[in-house]
Amino acid sequence: MLQPVMHILKQKNIILASGSPRRKELIENIGLKVGLCPSLFEENLDPKSFNTFSAFVEETALQKVLEVENRLIFEGKKPDVVIGADTMVTLGREMFGKPTSEQEAFDMLTNLSGRGHTVYTGVVVKAADEVVKFTETTDVFFGNMDEQQIRGYIATGEPMDKAGGYGIQGIGGTFVERVEGDYFTVVGLPLYRLCKVLYDMFKGSE
Repeated sequence: MLQPVMHILKQKNIILASGSPRRKELIENIGLKVGLCPSLFEENLDPKSFNTFSAFVEETALQKVLEVENRLIFEGKKPDVVIGADTMVTLGREMFGKPTSEQEAFDMLTNLSGRGHTVYTGVVVKAADEVVKFTETTDVFFGNMDEQQIRGYIATGEPMDKAGGYGIQGIGGTFVERVEGDYFTVVGLPLYRLCKVLYDMFKGSE
């Protein structure tokens, strides 16, 4: 999709406001070079103060982008494009972020076992004064897991830095019965929508 503007994008200093090697790999797989700059934003927004899950993840992603951009400008390394993303797992009206303890991971995974849940990934792309925000959602259905399987998975350490306590692209994918929607939304970066935004941003930049 990006081929017509790839020569433009390859000349840009593109920064991912994240420490996620998964998100970096997704972008590099489509032929773009990107630098990782983990955001120092505290991610302390209150979900209850937002009307929708989408508004919450988009605002979190925006704050990540603004913090990284301002810091890099202060350091004299102004980026051309900053991309930020925030992923959240929801079950009904409940929202699951990254577990803060093994017990919390166990509780999350127990709740998700044998049920369907919705993953929201909010993305913000900022190039100069142009800011584009969007959210993608994907439904994920887990098979039934017993306590031994859940505790065995937690012992691998994988759940501890993942929203909802699992990584679909890793061992956690073995619990997933099916996915309805964009798989990459669950990984943490909806590729189709991201590429569409980048294409629309730069197609007239010749």
